[in-house]
Amino acid sequence: MKKFNLRKLIPVILLAVVLAMFFRSFLFASYVVDGESMEPTLYDGNLLMVNKVIYDLKEVDRFDVIVFHANTEDDYVKRVIGLPGDQIEYKDDKLYVNGEYVEEEFIASFVLANDTEPYTNSFTLEKITGKKEVPEGKLFVMGDNRTASLDSRSFGFISADQLVGKVGIQYWPISQVRLTFSD
Repeated sequence: MKKFNLRKLIPVILLAVVLAMFFRSFLFASYVVDGESMEPTLYDGNLLMVNKVIYDLKEVDRFDVIVFHANTEDDYVKRVIGLPGDQIEYKDDKLYVNGEYVEEEFIASFVLANDTEPYTNSFTLEKITGKKEVPEGKLFVMGDNRTASLDSRSFGFISADQLVGKVGIQYWPISQVRLTFSD
């Protein structure tokens, strides 16, 4: 029988700890959802893993769920609705990008269930921001819970520099684990 050699195991454990710290510090970040602005997609208390390097490798896509620095103290999680150059309009609970209707499957059941009043109040980008289109280097973001979300309708565009990363994994509670947030 072979004798267990602790000296050989210590470097492996140290390497694993260093790699875990590296991945946690530079590639991924963990966040806790605070509030109801992203319901029905994310709920208060959900734990998320955010990919911090994805946007160094590819462009932001419409409907990505992102985390960004809202100010020096707070980070928000929202969904990208408008990309640079987009003209955005909501009319009768429907999203129009550059004049074309774009379906939002992630809130479709809530729009149908909310038949007494609009789920998303009608607006044009120009009316709420003073701009006809999303400026270069900016994004227009909204929470999925349109009736209870502090988002670009209130604070305007966010800068690409404010991005922390893309929500990649929802890992708590276990019963709601998700590995993707794309349509």
